[in-house]
This record gives sequence, C-alpha cells and structure tokens, in this order.
Amino acid sequence: MKKKFVGFIAALMVFLVSAPLAEASEPYVSLTGGMGFLTDSEVESGGVTIDDALEYNSGFVVNGAIGFDGGMYRVEAAVGYQRNGIDKVYSIPVPDDWDANVSIWSFMANGYLETEMEGAEVVPYLMAGIGMANVTYDDTFGSSDDSAFAYQFGAGVGVEVSENVMLDLGYRYFATADVNPDDLGMEFSIASHNVLAGVRIGF
Repeated sequence: MKKKFVGFIAALMVFLVSAPLAEASEPYVSLTGGMGFLTDSEVESGGVTIDDALEYNSGFVVNGAIGFDGGMYRVEAAVGYQRNGIDKVYSIPVPDDWDANVSIWSFMANGYLETEMEGAEVVPYLMAGIGMANVTYDDTFGSSDDSAFAYQFGAGVGVEVSENVMLDLGYRYFATADVNPDDLGMEFSIASHNVLAGVRIGF
C-alpha cells in the first residue's frame, strides 16, 4: 500500500480521537450495506479521452463507521468496501472465466446534518464526506491499483427502533479523482451511485 495512503489512514484516526465536538455528543457505531452501481469509466491516455471504455456490473457496498452524534449533526470516521465485476472493455464483453473486477477500499471523514422533529420516529438527513480510496483492478492475469482523493454526498432517513438504535436508509454518490493504476499511463474515472441500508447503535 502506498505511503500516502497509509499516512492518510493514520491522519483519519487522529481526526476521530480529537474531533472538536460538544460535550453533549454521544458516540455511536454503524454498519451499512447495499448495492453499488458504478458508472462507465472514461479512459484518458495521451490527451485522448474514450467514453464508456469500461462498463461494470452492479456490485455490493459495505461501510462501517464510528462517530459522535450531537443532535442536529453527526461526524464520523468510516471504512468502506465496494466490489463490481467488469462487464465490457471498449464495448467487448469480458469472458466470465477472466474474473475481472474492480474493488474499492475507502477511508472517509463524514458529516451529517439532521432534521429532528419532536416526537417523530423518522429523521431525514443530508451528508457529505471526504477522504481517500484505493482502487484495484483484478483479473486472472494480475492486478493493478492506485490511491486517490475521494468524496461523497447523499441523503437518507433514520428510523428510530429504540432509544439507542436507528435503522438507516439512504443514497450516496461516491467518486474519486481519476486513478492511474500502477502508472500505466491511463487515467480511469471512478463514480458510483450507492443505495444503502443499515443500523446505527448509540452508547
């Protein structure tokens, strides 16, 4: 794993420990999962851009987070994993036995703005986050990867199940800066529409 990627993980952990939140905030953990729909990747090489160079199958997304809930806001440090099969390369179907896929590890600092209504069990929210992601392309012939700046934003609702347990339903748009796996001289765009469901437990 590249040094800058390891350094960012360490910095994110420092953020979590030293987050400047009000004393009234409460810690929580969350786990979400769902479907990830990667948009077709553009490929840029030598000043030439090819649209829809890589086409993907739908895949899965899993995110875990620890954070603090301050009432109308939340902040958290999150780790995510996404995996999608590669369906076509330059409009040519990829043979199934090639086992071609892309996987993404993300390390994000997220912020949430919630609208709490007294007596309501449903809490709408908006969210946004920044961080780093490691993108790996794999097939039977080998693998290549690159790390890049990542960001996401989305919206959803929390549904109160008990005093300390919330169900979470939401949508996130996740994207990275263009990646250049193993300095191949080709830059790939990465963006995904993710639909997630999960649980959040407060302490």
